[in-house]
Amino acid sequence: MNVNEAKKKAMNGLGLLDINSGVYHGKWMATEGKKSIESVCPINGQILGSVAQGDADDYEQVMAAAEKAFKLWSKVPPPGRGEIAGEIGAELSKNKELLGLLVTLEVGKTISEGAGEIQEAIDIASFAAGLSRQLYGLTIASERPEHRLMEQWHPLGTIGVITSFNFPAAVWAWNALIAAVVGDVTVWKPSSSALLTAVAVSRIANKVVERNGLPPIFLLACGSGRTVGNLLVNDKRVSLVSFTGSTATGRSVGEQTAARFGKSILELGGNNCAVITPNADIDLAVKGVAFGAIATAGQRCTSTRRALIHSSIYDNFITKLTDVYNKVNIGSPLDPSSIVGPLVNNDAVDNYKTTIARAQEQNGRILHGGNVYKARNCKSGCFVIPTIIEIDKQEGIVLEETFAPILYVMKYDNLQDAVRIHNSVPQGLSSAIFSTDIRETEYFISNAGSDCGIVNVNTSTAGAEIGGAFGGEKETGGGRESGSDAWKYYARRQTVTVNYGKDIPLSQGVVFPV
Repeated sequence: MNVNEAKKKAMNGLGLLDINSGVYHGKWMATEGKKSIESVCPINGQILGSVAQGDADDYEQVMAAAEKAFKLWSKVPPPGRGEIAGEIGAELSKNKELLGLLVTLEVGKTISEGAGEIQEAIDIASFAAGLSRQLYGLTIASERPEHRLMEQWHPLGTIGVITSFNFPAAVWAWNALIAAVVGDVTVWKPSSSALLTAVAVSRIANKVVERNGLPPIFLLACGSGRTVGNLLVNDKRVSLVSFTGSTATGRSVGEQTAARFGKSILELGGNNCAVITPNADIDLAVKGVAFGAIATAGQRCTSTRRALIHSSIYDNFITKLTDVYNKVNIGSPLDPSSIVGPLVNNDAVDNYKTTIARAQEQNGRILHGGNVYKARNCKSGCFVIPTIIEIDKQEGIVLEETFAPILYVMKYDNLQDAVRIHNSVPQGLSSAIFSTDIRETEYFISNAGSDCGIVNVNTSTAGAEIGGAFGGEKETGGGRESGSDAWKYYARRQTVTVNYGKDIPLSQGVVFPV
């Protein structure tokens, strides 16, 4: 299938137009007279379609609709909210092939990864449906007689969700569907590089909402960061802002949100590392590191960017790893044989080239790759060769996150040193150790080991499951999304004391003789 065939299939199947409305507040904004952003396919530079952008007035309509909808939606019992999440999952499942194809066209993921993106949203819908009957609070032993102490959770209100291009549907689902069963409504500002996916997903979700006679709980506000983004971050009506993106932008989002005493979930940079010990299953470790570094062309926040390899196995490991890299097919993600598709745009390619030049200035030695790639039947220059760079010292550019398939490899001599090097970066998202020695793996996952929010044993830094809470420490930002008890971020905790006696005994032995 070529780009034109795929475009026709996805756009027609999902009802997308040449110019699509990018604002939904119970009805879709008219596109006439509005500025629009073109969605450009990174496979060959072809324009897929356009999405009309909202301005400050459109944003205000979205927020007014959100406030009104919350008053109604929050009164629906949680299991009823869960049924809506389940229905959305079913609709996403019906459209999985088309949505996955659109993700491939718009951001360059392989066919398999595009489908996996939508499957993740479907899985979250199922998780949210079950969660709707498990929004538990605690009953706590009271120190006072004839008193009951408990805590309960209430919805926050309106949640702002700002997503990145690399997971254009799944991260929205992590936030919006979990928040929905808690009783919140969401306003979504998607990446300008993945607007068509956002429009398509929003249409499907709101189709379910509308047929059930419910108010608009999944609102969409496409627009520039300087207008819609800033309005969303600084709006006191937005109780929580969930932001996925760069550390620099995330720091600004966090500061602005905190200044108005709002809450935030920040999913920012990752400089993820895999430690390979002498006791590793080498073939397993090679596969895990290669997948982590190469999948999605290195454009995952959990992509493997550093590999620490014990000096006794270093040469053998590097030989096997470069052999895998030599066999990797680079090309159109529409071709099922392709493992590496394009970077998202030309700016990403420039960043790839700049990073490699900086690494070489720091005495980095290229073991594989290091150049752009002219993919067969692809006119775009967004393809690059997955690169391995050998370094002696972790400094400079190695401390930064580059959204590209660049892997830094280095030697270590003992596990304690490896952990020290592993932790000596500003970011703290995902980590991995490859070892068959339980002492080594337990050390790595202990408090003395990895300082990341996610730790993996004998598997890749990439590919987190939805059942666990997702997020990191340090400059990765903080907060958690997706599974486990991450739902509590979208709710406000309330501690309740009930006195069912005829007196008012005080806590801590305080006496009030009246």
